[in-house]
Amino acid sequence: MFDALSSKLQGTFKNLRGLGKITEANVGDSLREVRLALLDADVNLKVAKDFIETVKQKALGQEVMLSVHPGQQVIKIIHDELVALLGSTNAALELRHAPASILMVGLHGSGKTTSSGKLARLLARQGRAPLLVAADVYRPAAMDQLEALGKQLDLPVFLRRGETDVLAIARGAFEAARELNRNTLIFDTAGRLQIDEPLVQELVRLRDLVKPDEILLVLDSATGQEAVNVAAHFNEALNVTGCILTKLDGDARGGAALSMKSVTHKPIKFAGVGEKLEDFEPFHPERMATRILGMGDVVSLVEKAAEAVDEEEALKLEEKMRKGQFSLEDFLGQLRQMKSIGSLESIVSMLPGGSEMLKNADLSKQEREFQRMEAMICSMTQQEREQPDILNARRRQRIASGSGVSVTELNTMLNRFNEMQAMMRKMGKFGKMMTRMGGGRGLFGRKQKPKIKKKKKRR
Repeated sequence: MFDALSSKLQGTFKNLRGLGKITEANVGDSLREVRLALLDADVNLKVAKDFIETVKQKALGQEVMLSVHPGQQVIKIIHDELVALLGSTNAALELRHAPASILMVGLHGSGKTTSSGKLARLLARQGRAPLLVAADVYRPAAMDQLEALGKQLDLPVFLRRGETDVLAIARGAFEAARELNRNTLIFDTAGRLQIDEPLVQELVRLRDLVKPDEILLVLDSATGQEAVNVAAHFNEALNVTGCILTKLDGDARGGAALSMKSVTHKPIKFAGVGEKLEDFEPFHPERMATRILGMGDVVSLVEKAAEAVDEEEALKLEEKMRKGQFSLEDFLGQLRQMKSIGSLESIVSMLPGGSEMLKNADLSKQEREFQRMEAMICSMTQQEREQPDILNARRRQRIASGSGVSVTELNTMLNRFNEMQAMMRKMGKFGKMMTRMGGGRGLFGRKQKPKIKKKKKRR
């Protein structure tokens, strides 16, 4: 969603890097472009004005270090202020009670129910035992949707169909939590198309009864500055503890994310970055700032990869690759693991300079090629995946027909796989050779015992 802003800021930074000396005139010109970029991104006018003024004062009032280029120092100041604007540090949940409770509030259509499921999944992976509570008694499909999410996540859902008293549902939920030994209740509350007094009063009564540890306001980032206004209203009535911004993977301009903390003084705690249940992450201001400035977010990428990759399976795969026993079944597993990390575009965008690379690259073609590879391998039998050498002309014709590709495409894929296998065998042989020559540690980091020749005893 920050693509347009990121592109404009990187253009400005090219000019800043060319500065030989920091003066009020050249810094003012560059910051004027930054201000326009922020306003185009739908950032609150006062927030943008204060941001530029702060950066200008720090840039002109700071001595330039001899080891740092003047323009780079201004970029560093912009980065630091952008981190401060987004909230400085990650604001974690504060769950003190037993059981703890979280109220999910917001307007209709902001993504409360889906975010409740995503948050429950995240907390379950952190070792907590969540219970989803269907507290939306007005939207007919809300309970069904939450129940479906619970089944998908294999987590319990408390609901009472036909019950219209939200407070009665809340009391029943706490009893169920004790019976099921659940330590975290997530209340999916009702929303409206716009803020009205009955909605607010119902939420106030529910808050007073539940005494939640967290009141999380779910906001659709695509609504721009309106999301900030909604946050201000909800905060005034309920004193929310934090926000969840949904649809950060969309084409919204990003003004809500950049304005939220300054206007409401409430942190953004989580961000929805896709439609899947795993597309939900804690909001890290510094990481988001580096993404906006085109510096990538390698830390988040590594975390996603670590979550997707099973360590034991990775060790087995390393051993297979070292011995040159990498099969099409293993290749299929690697393709699926990469898909679970995210799309190629999202992976590249997290690399330093990734946004610039994406301007000149169409990764959709590569994505389609990966999908076709997966379809080809899935059309094979288990024996064919493990022993591709048995794939004669008749088998290849069957696999091509089953996966909707031509025999030529299948042959190309198999040839590439054979080349990759040959390369792995060479790497394995090279590793053994290095072990013999160097002793100590082998190519794959394992300690090798030096061979000691025993001296023959003289008779």
